[in-house]
Amino acid sequence: MINAQKLEELAKQITDALPAGVKSFGGEVENRVKQVLQAQLMKLDLVSRDEFDVQSRVLLKTREKLDALEARVEALEKGEGDA
Repeated sequence: MINAQKLEELAKQITDALPAGVKSFGGEVENRVKQVLQAQLMKLDLVSRDEFDVQSRVLLKTREKLDALEARVEALEKGEGDA
């Protein structure tokens, strides 16, 4: 769900922005930053881009079907009014 490459890039950017004294801890800080980022991102109610795209297509198809049904009901109601 969370792109590991993006997470690593973000952790590196944060680590690079830290003061020199903190950077001396090296990989330990970067690993901890990654852990904290991942934990916080997992708390968010996020979906992957693929899942978002799938749900968008489903919603579009549902909207098209609803529009067609509304038009059909309207046509049927007009037909009953003529009788």
